[in-house]
Amino acid sequence: MTVVPKADQDAKDHRYRWLVLVVLTIVYTFNFIDRQILVILQEPIKAELGLSDAQLGVLTGFSFALIYVCAGIPIAWLADRSNRRNIIAGSLALWSGMTALSGMVGSYSQLVLARLGVGLGEAGGSPPAHSMISDYFPPEQRGTALSFYTAGIYLGILFGFAGGGYIAETYGWRNAFFIVGIPGLFFALIVLLLVREPLRGRWDLGQNAKKSSLNETMTTLKQRQAFWWIAFGCAMTSFVAYGNGNFYPSYLMRSHGFSVAEVGFALGLVSGVAGAIGTFMGGLLADRWGRKDKRWYVWIPIIGNCLAIVPMTYAILSENATLLLLVLFPANILNSLYLGPSIAMCQSLVSPSMRAMASAILFFILNMIGLGLGPVVVGLLSDSFATVFGDNNLRYAMLCALVLGLSGTACFVMAARSLLTDLNKQVA
Repeated sequence: MTVVPKADQDAKDHRYRWLVLVVLTIVYTFNFIDRQILVILQEPIKAELGLSDAQLGVLTGFSFALIYVCAGIPIAWLADRSNRRNIIAGSLALWSGMTALSGMVGSYSQLVLARLGVGLGEAGGSPPAHSMISDYFPPEQRGTALSFYTAGIYLGILFGFAGGGYIAETYGWRNAFFIVGIPGLFFALIVLLLVREPLRGRWDLGQNAKKSSLNETMTTLKQRQAFWWIAFGCAMTSFVAYGNGNFYPSYLMRSHGFSVAEVGFALGLVSGVAGAIGTFMGGLLADRWGRKDKRWYVWIPIIGNCLAIVPMTYAILSENATLLLLVLFPANILNSLYLGPSIAMCQSLVSPSMRAMASAILFFILNMIGLGLGPVVVGLLSDSFATVFGDNNLRYAMLCALVLGLSGTACFVMAARSLLTDLNKQVA
């Protein structure tokens, strides 16, 4: 029998866990391509199906979020007890198939049902992935690894916006759903072939064998005040990101005369590239500075959110489309610093057997408020402002969402106050 030197084995393990991380990040990219394609297509869909802004908000936000967060809890429970790789592959196949079916709908209600199917599939993506990554990477690298994974959000926005806008303008919005949905079905097979289920709790010695019930998980989380403050901080930050982000394409088309393809290309670069940079930077900085003080995992979101306020306000109020996009780039970098550190810290606040469930609860709060309410609130405000502000109704609705989102920063401040105490509880 050939004995592999430890150094060689360590190098092999290092390469493999990064391969897994890349594969899971691609899965997450498909997740957001299929989710965000609807955002770039909503103006032609609105025109063909005769929809209001409120209906668009329900379609892009609440209808998806409702099934997404409700299904996330039982799927996470299953992920804490079974093969997480298989759950991710099956979920990818489901949401990709339902995205393709979205191109065949004949009415608003049918499109809502199709998006509910997308939400059901995507509910099985992130919680198992977060848990697997936490088992592949040691605690001091989790912020970087989870931020790398989370960058898939913005890669999905990049390809969904840029590709979706071009396809819609060239071949129609129905074909756009087909073209972005089908590849995910094939990539699900790649996940099954390349990814191995890791040892649960590998980096948390003595904690890998125990399986936790939902009641045990909730009892633990009740004792972790920082978890809840982080969750609501993420929720209100994403309220702005989803609420305004889902209507930025419509805003640029209505107020600045952009075409679908132009909006897709511009916002794909601005939101996708900037968001990916900010997300990865957030985790990298948190891991580096957090070695001396773990509170950097929440201080970074605080700093990012505070610095983003001015450029985000300018982007909404600017009459110059070029300056708007230029300012929006650093604003998106700053506003995306929060997610990687937040996820990493929520994973560290619980034991390995609770991680998928903790992620599901985090995403339940984040998506119910951010994804579920953000677009709906902006859409309702836009419709109600039409009589007062005329063609500027959407602009002032987005400004109101920005003001409401300030509460997220306050939540992160509260998390910083109890974080060290809660981490000591976990160590004990």
